[in-house]
Amino acid sequence: MTSTVEIKKGLDGVTVDRSAVSRINPATNSLIYRGYPAPELASHVDFEQVVYLLWHGELPTPAQLERFSAAERSRRDLDDNLKDAIDALPVTAHPMDVVRTAVSIIGANDPDASAADPDAIDDKALSVFAKIPAVIGRDQRRRQFLPPVAPRPDLGYAANFLYTTFGVVPDPVVRDAFNTSMVLYAEHGFNASTFTARVITSTLADYYSAVVGAIGALKGPLHGGANEAVVHTFDEIGSPEDVPAWLDAALAAHRKIMGFGHRVYKNGDSRVPTMRAALDTLAKHYDQPEVLRMYDALADAMQERRNLKPNVDYPSGPAYRLIGFETNQFTPIFVAARIVGWTAHIKEQRADNALIRPLSVYTGPAERHLD
Repeated sequence: MTSTVEIKKGLDGVTVDRSAVSRINPATNSLIYRGYPAPELASHVDFEQVVYLLWHGELPTPAQLERFSAAERSRRDLDDNLKDAIDALPVTAHPMDVVRTAVSIIGANDPDASAADPDAIDDKALSVFAKIPAVIGRDQRRRQFLPPVAPRPDLGYAANFLYTTFGVVPDPVVRDAFNTSMVLYAEHGFNASTFTARVITSTLADYYSAVVGAIGALKGPLHGGANEAVVHTFDEIGSPEDVPAWLDAALAAHRKIMGFGHRVYKNGDSRVPTMRAALDTLAKHYDQPEVLRMYDALADAMQERRNLKPNVDYPSGPAYRLIGFETNQFTPIFVAARIVGWTAHIKEQRADNALIRPLSVYTGPAERHLD
C-alpha cells in the first residue's frame, strides 16, 4: 500500500492553499506583491508604503501613509523589561536568539495577546515591526561595548533603523540601499518561515507565537542564514584571484555554496538586479571596488561550473557589511523585513482557517505487542 503513495519531500511542488499576498510570475520570472513587481516597488517607494500594501491590499494614500507612519513612530521605544532582558543575555548568544526572545517579551507585555481579529493583529504587528530596529541596534551596540541609542520619531523607518544601530543619521545613499533590501526581503510566498507562521496560526495560537516560530525557521542557514554565509565565503576566499582554486576545492568536497540557486526561481532570482544595483551604489559610496570584483568573480565561476545564478542573499550580505552591520546581525535584519510578510499571511490564514495537519507514510516496525 505504501508503495503507491507519492511522497513529496519538503512539500516540493505541493500546493497547499490560495494566497492573495504574493506570487512569482513564471512568465516574467518576477516576484509580485499584491500585483506590483517587488523590484519596481523597491526602486520607487519607501518600505512603510510596502508594509501598508502587504497588510491592507493597496498602496496607501498620502493621508493613510501619514497616519500609519505616525502610529509606527510612536511605538519604537522599548519597555524597560525588554531592555533589561536584552542586556542580560550573553553576548555569545546568536542575535537571532535575542530577537526571538524580544518578540516573546513584547507578547508577554501585551495584556490582550490572544486577540486575533484583523485589527488586533495589525495592532500587534505594528508594535513588533516598530520595535525590532531598536532591538537589533541595541544588541549590536552592546556587543561593541557602545551605549544604546534611542529611536528618533522624526526619521523614516530605514533611517531610524540605521540611526539606532550606528548613532548617526545615514547618508541618503546608504538609507536608500538599505530601504531597497528591506522591500525585497519583505515577502516571498510560502517559504519555510512563512509556512511555519501559517501552521502555528492554523492551531489558533496567538500572533506572537506564530512570529516566534517563524523566527526559529528563519534562523536556519538553508533559509535566512544564507547572507551571513556569503560574507564568510568572501572572507574564506580572500581575493578575487583565489576564487577558481577555492571553488574547485569546495565543489570537490561537496560543499554547498550559499547565495546561489533557489527552490522556486528557475531562471534567476528576480530580486538580484535591484539589490546588485544597491550594492553598486554602496561600493562606490564607501570606495570599496574590491567587493564587486569578488562578487563578480565568484558569480561568474558558479555560473560556469554549476550553471547556478545568485539569489538575493548574495548581494545583500556584502551590502550589509559595507553599511557596517555585524555579520551575525544579517538574519535579524531579515526578520525585521519579513515580519511584514508573516503578518499578511497570519491574517490570511486566520480569515479562512483550516488546521494544517499533513500525513506521513509509516516505515517503522509492523504492529507488535508486549509478551
